[in-house]
Amino acid sequence: MPTRRQFLTTCALAAAVTPQTWRSANAAAGHGEPLVVSTWNFGRQANAAAWEILAGGGSALDAVEQGARVPESDPDVVSVGLGGLPDREGRVTLDASIMDHAGRAGSVCFLEHFEHPVSIARRVMEKTPHVMLAGDGARRFALAEGFTERDLLTESSRAAWQNWRREAREAPGADSERHDTLGILALDRTGRLAGACTTSGMAFKMYGRVGDSPIIGAALYVDGKVGAATATGHGEYVMRTVGSFLVVELMRQGRTPQAACEEAVARIAAGLGSDPGEVQVGLLALSVDGRLGAACVRSGFQYAVRADARDEIVDVESWFGVG
Repeated sequence: MPTRRQFLTTCALAAAVTPQTWRSANAAAGHGEPLVVSTWNFGRQANAAAWEILAGGGSALDAVEQGARVPESDPDVVSVGLGGLPDREGRVTLDASIMDHAGRAGSVCFLEHFEHPVSIARRVMEKTPHVMLAGDGARRFALAEGFTERDLLTESSRAAWQNWRREAREAPGADSERHDTLGILALDRTGRLAGACTTSGMAFKMYGRVGDSPIIGAALYVDGKVGAATATGHGEYVMRTVGSFLVVELMRQGRTPQAACEEAVARIAAGLGSDPGEVQVGLLALSVDGRLGAACVRSGFQYAVRADARDEIVDVESWFGVG
């Protein structure tokens, strides 16, 4: 589907998002080099926590959970966990998901008062016959599992909400400061993949709104034989296109992670006309052989990558090329 000059000539041959293989030559024997990649610049801190586990021979699943917990506890990351910007009623509601190489998945949505929804999502995956728990049901499960409640609304996030109320805005914003979901994907030394996604959602959203982050196949999808993908941005557009599943399915059909992300973004862009307005979607993919890909609707999306020889932030080429 791409064009827009074949999506900027495959993003200048993926100069920014190199589909480089990070695994060693003996990867086929299951002895590869680990790799972790996360959305946005604050993903670098998430990667650091994940890397400690991967470098020590730990599992990709443990790595993505521990990595996601970092922004969940950081009050300066206003789109995830503690200090997340609230909904229109001043309530911080959380969504999170996790998935492993075997296709096991767990998620929680519309959850309040818990600092680490990603860990609760993992418990849903491992201890229940379900994939998703919501609202008060998720709360009761978390309490039964020993998680403790706390107030997630910090002074600064409360002040931001009060300022929004004074300005009497009628629609939740959708700019890049307000929906920076943390998506994290990892490949461990045994060749296993895992992914996690966590967010407090769009700032000043309608009470009850749930985005793409807890939806398996939308903001997160992992196939241990193919690859993994995660999404960030305006969740409604990701849900409508089942973005992460689409990327992994295209990879299954032979596309590189880069080409798969570009195709998925092109489908979203096709419905936006000539101007994306404030819509942003970023997609990030990791193949089972260690190749990376990323694409986004508008400029500003970044990802963080950590491997044995790399620890950096990468700017992603956009479809529309606007800020």
